[in-house]
Formats: sequence, structure tokens, C-alpha cells
Amino acid sequence: RMELSCAPAAPPGPGPPPGPAVAEGDEYESLPSGAALGTHMVAGAVAGIMEHTVMYPVDSVKTRMQSLQPDPKAQYRSVYEALKKIVLTEGLWRPLRGINVTVLGAGPAHAMYFACYEKMKKSLSDTLQQGGNSHLANGIAGSVATLLHDAVMNPAEVVKQRMQMFNSPYKSVLSCVRTVQRTEGFGAFYRSYTTQLTMNVPFQAIHFITYEFMQEHINPHRDYNPRSHIVSGAVAGAVAAAATTPLDVCKTLLNTQENTALSSLNISGHLSGMANAFRTVYQLGGLSGFFRGVQARVIYQMPSTAIAWSVYEFFKYFLTKHKLEKRT
Repeated sequence: RMELSCAPAAPPGPGPPPGPAVAEGDEYESLPSGAALGTHMVAGAVAGIMEHTVMYPVDSVKTRMQSLQPDPKAQYRSVYEALKKIVLTEGLWRPLRGINVTVLGAGPAHAMYFACYEKMKKSLSDTLQQGGNSHLANGIAGSVATLLHDAVMNPAEVVKQRMQMFNSPYKSVLSCVRTVQRTEGFGAFYRSYTTQLTMNVPFQAIHFITYEFMQEHINPHRDYNPRSHIVSGAVAGAVAAAATTPLDVCKTLLNTQENTALSSLNISGHLSGMANAFRTVYQLGGLSGFFRGVQARVIYQMPSTAIAWSVYEFFKYFLTKHKLEKRT
């Protein structure tokens, strides 16, 4: 998932496609206020669905490579080898298993995220720094929006990752939901919620800072420049993904409740809590265990965040241009 660009915007320069000039006081960063809520929700939903689905097969590989006690038939040395092996031994569509629940979760989760983020950012900025851009407001808005997003997305993540695992016993999304609910209770869908939040806060901070840093150097005037948004988004996603991989490994363990790994440590029942997850990962894999699947995570995140940023920035440019054309 990605944050919005919050730095003061400059009028579009040579970068954008031909269109009406931006008058003084009209900023590319500002979306038309009349369509704000619906616009942010639609743009966010589209960006979120594309972000999560385009590279979904690599996400499936990442989940498997994060396994602490993988089956001998599910041990992979690279993302390419894993995809090839999965397709040849388990079928062409196996890497896409669970994608439907991801689409169902990502759409509303990202729509609510962007709507909440934009609404809170504007209200808090007006309160804290009248007429200006408050970084404190952006930080608070992003944190609250993340709480909302993860509350919607976490159950989908649990189901998705259980279906992605090797020899998953679940035949369908509905079957997985019913089985988990019956055997582990409703709390199983939120067992990794605190870990997810703990991961997403630093992820978004690193992601946001890196994206803004890249934009300052390759697109200092903040024009609509698809190439700069793609490059900046990809670099930001890669850096943030690599840095937060240890937390993602712990989240995967809490979501999947990997039976072989837990049994090897004589852990009965279900593993819960971030501290327990950290301890278990270290006992089974040492320090290197925290970086299982880092290659797949980075390969997945780079195009995902690049797509998300470029889609969202396009919506902002397109709607701003449309507003100016109506004025003209």
C-alpha cells in the first residue's frame, strides 16, 4: 500500500500532456473538492486492486519462501525457480490461488484508506497550519487511515496466505473462512493485526520519505511525470519492503500457524502475539530467518508500489485537468 504525496505542489511544466495551463493558485496536488470523497475512494480502490493483483504470483512465492520449516517439495532458491516449479507440479493457476479474496479485501480497504487519509489530512491541516501543509497532520492522518485499512484487510490476508501455502487443505475461500472460524474462532482473523500495524507504520514512514526524496531529485517541480512516479514508487517500495521483511515473516507465521514449524518446538495450540512470533522465528531460523523471502518481497513490492503511485497520480492529474478545462 502507498501514501500520498504531501509536499507543496508546483504548477505543471513541460512534463504533462498538452492541456490547459494551470492558473496561479491551482495546484496539481489538490483534487477538485466537489468530488473529493468519491474520487479518492474510486482512485484508491483501483490503485489498491492493481497493486495487489498484478504481481500476485510473486506474492504467493513470497509466502512460501517465508516458511520456517518448508516441505522438501516446496524449497526454492529463487523466485523464477519457485514459479516454474509450482506451475509444473501443481498447475498453471496455482500461483493465483486466493487472488479473489485479495480483490475483495483490497478494493474497500484502499477506498476507505484514501478517503480517511484525505479527509483527516485536510481537516487537521486547516486546524494546525491554516492554508498550509502540515507534516504532523499528514502523519496523524496516515496513521489513522492505516488502522482502518488493516482492520479491513487483515482477515483477507489470513485467508489468502493460508491458501497460498504448499499443500493447503482449503478447497476455496469460503471453505477456508468456515474452517478457521469453526476451529480457531473469529480472533484468528486478527491474530496478526498488531504485527501488521507494527510493520505498516515503519513501512509507510520509509516508503513516504523515500518517495518524497526521489521526487525532490528527479521531479523537483512536482509536474505530472509518469516516469518519475513509477521510478520513485518502485525505489520507495523496494527500500521499505527490504527494511520491514522481519516483521512480514512474523506476520506470515501468525497468519498461517505453520504446523510443522510449531510442532518442531513442541508448541501446542495456536501461536499468538508479536513477541512469541519473533521468538519462534529466531529459534527456528536464527537472524537469517527474519529475512526469508526478502528477494520475493522486494520483487513483488517494486512494481506494485510503482503501479499504485502511477495510477493515483494519474487520477490526480486527470481530475485537476478536467476541473481547469471546465473553468476555461
